[in-house]
Amino acid sequence: MRLDKWLKVSRVIKRRTVANEACDKDKIIVNNKVAKASTTLKVGDVIKIGLGNKLTTIEVLKIPEGNVSTQDSKDLYNIISQIES
Repeated sequence: MRLDKWLKVSRVIKRRTVANEACDKDKIIVNNKVAKASTTLKVGDVIKIGLGNKLTTIEVLKIPEGNVSTQDSKDLYNIISQIES
């Protein structure tokens, strides 16, 4: 699944356009490499998201087939750390 779509489906970022913009501005890093919106994710990938004054690091636990309910979206990832500066 594409990075921008996964971020939206998992509800880490509320809208896919915002996820695309974050990727375009080099705010998202996957496995220590700056990621494009079209980057294909797989289970075990580590994503670092720097938005605003917050740096969040998450691990991908599942790649869903299509849309996911709000309750199930929390099962798609594990928050490793959240740092506010």
